[in-house]
Amino acid sequence: MKNQIKELISQVIKKAYPNVEMPDFSVEYADEKFGDYSTNIAMKLSKTAREKPQDIAKKIIEIIRESDNQEVIAGTEVAGPGFINFKIALPSLQQRISEINIAGEKYGTTDLGKDLKVNVEFISANPTGPLTLGNGRGGYCGDVLANILKAFGADVTREYYINDRGVQVLALGHSVLKDDEAVYKGAYIDEIAPKIKSKDPKEAGEEAAAILMEEYLKKSIEKMGIKFDHWFSEKSLYNTGRVDKLIEELGKKDLTYEQGGALWLKTTQYDDDKDRVLVTKEGEKTYIASDIAYHHDKIHRGYNLMINFWGADHHGYIGRLKAAIEMLRGDADWSGELQIQIAQLVRLVSKGQEVKMSKRAGTYVTLDELIDEVGPDVSRFFFLERSLDTHMDFDLDLAKEKSQKNPVYYIQYAYARIHSILAKSEIRNPKSETKEENLKLLNKPEELSLIKELIKLPDLVIEIAEDYQVQKLPFYAMELATKFHTFYEKCPVIKSGNEDLTTARLVLLKATQIVLKNTLDLMGISVPEKM
Repeated sequence: MKNQIKELISQVIKKAYPNVEMPDFSVEYADEKFGDYSTNIAMKLSKTAREKPQDIAKKIIEIIRESDNQEVIAGTEVAGPGFINFKIALPSLQQRISEINIAGEKYGTTDLGKDLKVNVEFISANPTGPLTLGNGRGGYCGDVLANILKAFGADVTREYYINDRGVQVLALGHSVLKDDEAVYKGAYIDEIAPKIKSKDPKEAGEEAAAILMEEYLKKSIEKMGIKFDHWFSEKSLYNTGRVDKLIEELGKKDLTYEQGGALWLKTTQYDDDKDRVLVTKEGEKTYIASDIAYHHDKIHRGYNLMINFWGADHHGYIGRLKAAIEMLRGDADWSGELQIQIAQLVRLVSKGQEVKMSKRAGTYVTLDELIDEVGPDVSRFFFLERSLDTHMDFDLDLAKEKSQKNPVYYIQYAYARIHSILAKSEIRNPKSETKEENLKLLNKPEELSLIKELIKLPDLVIEIAEDYQVQKLPFYAMELATKFHTFYEKCPVIKSGNEDLTTARLVLLKATQIVLKNTLDLMGISVPEKM
C-alpha cells in the first residue's frame, strides 16, 4: 500500500509540476487518529517548486480527489506544516482479505529484486573454537536478511568463508599440542587434542580446524536452523594460486610498492586512511590479500550485491576492503555493490548481572549452551529484535519464561489459537473466499485495525530489502499478534445466529494465520499448531 500511494503521488507531481525534479520523499504510517498513511512530499518539494508546503499539499489533494482513486483513497487532508494524511477506503481494506487468502504463502513476496544476484556472507567464525553469542547475532540476522531478499525476488546465496589458514590456525595448532605457545583453552581443546596426529604446529592446526569445523561449528549452525549454500575455504585461494596471481595483477597496475621489505597496497588512493601490507617482510600473506582474492572470486561468480556480516572488532577493516573493491571494479567491469553490516557486542544477563563463564569454552558462554537453555526459536527472536548497530543485553530470565510474558510465546500462541478455531470450522482452505457482501460486515474498529496491520507485510519486505533493518520483523510480529488478541477479545468469531458475520470473521482469521505464518517463516521461527 505504501508503494501504491507513493506511485500515485509521483504521478500527481509529474502532472502538477512537470518541470520540477522529483524529490526523495517518504510515505509512512500515520497516527490512527489522523489517517492511515502520511507523506512529506509537499515539504520536500517546497524549495524547488518555490511554493509553500501547505499550498503544494492542497494542490496535490485537489488532483487526487479529481482522479479515479476513490476506490482506494477515501480521504486526504493537510496536517501540520504540510504533511498529507491519507485514509484508505473501507471496501479496499475489506478486499485485501481475499487477496491475502488467495496469495497464501506467497503473500508478502515481490519480483522487484529479480535483477539482483546476492551473496550474503555471515558467521564465518574462525574454526578455532565454539560459536559465541556475537556469532549468533550476525548469524541470525544474515539468515533472515537472506530470507527477505529472496522474498524480494533476488537470487540469493548464503555463504560461509572458512578461515582455515594463517596465524590463528597456527595458534590453534600450538594449543592442541599444548606447547609453550598455546593460546586457546577450554574443554573443546582437551577433546580435540587426542585426535591430532601431527606434531607440527601448522599441520596440527589445520587438522584441529577441520575437526572444529565439522564436529563443532557446523553442528552449531544446524542447531541454529541455518543452511548455507556454499562453504568457501580460504586455503583454496592459495592452493589454486589465485592470491599470487591477483597480487601480480595489482602490481602491473602500479597499485603496490615495496617498503621495509614488505609489499604494500595503495589503498589511500581509494579513500582508506593508510596503505596496507599485502605481504609481510617474512613473506606471509596478510588477511587483506586473502580477502581481495575472495571478493574477486565473488565478482567473477556474477554477484552484483555482496553483503558481509562482521563482528564489532572488524569495524576498522571496512575502509581497506572497500578500497580494495574499488581497485577491482575496472578489471572485472563490475558495477555492483559491497555492503558491510557490523554486529555490536552482546552480553548475556540474568537477574541484572552478566553471565560469563562457560564449561565448554572456559571464558565465555557458547551459542550452543544458550540454545540448549532457551530453545532455537527464542534465541533467534531475541537476537533479531535489536538493531545490529546497538549493544545488546540478552535477558536470559525473560528468554526462559514459558508464558505470554515472553514475546515468542505470545506470538506463537496467537498462531496456535487461530489454528484451533479454524480447525473446528469449515474454513480450512488457504484460498477460501467469501461473498463481497459478507466482507462488508467487517467494519468494527478492531477488525479494521487488524486488517490494516495485515496489509503492512509486503511493504515491510521491501523496506527491509532496502535498508537491511531486520529488527522490524519481530516488532511487526508482536504488533500483529497484539492486534489479533484485541480483535479476538472484542469480536466473537463464532457469532450465533449470524452465519454471514461468522464466515467473514473466519476468513479474516485465515488471512491473519497466513500473514503470521509468513512473518514467522521469514524470521525462521516455528509455527506450532498447539501450545
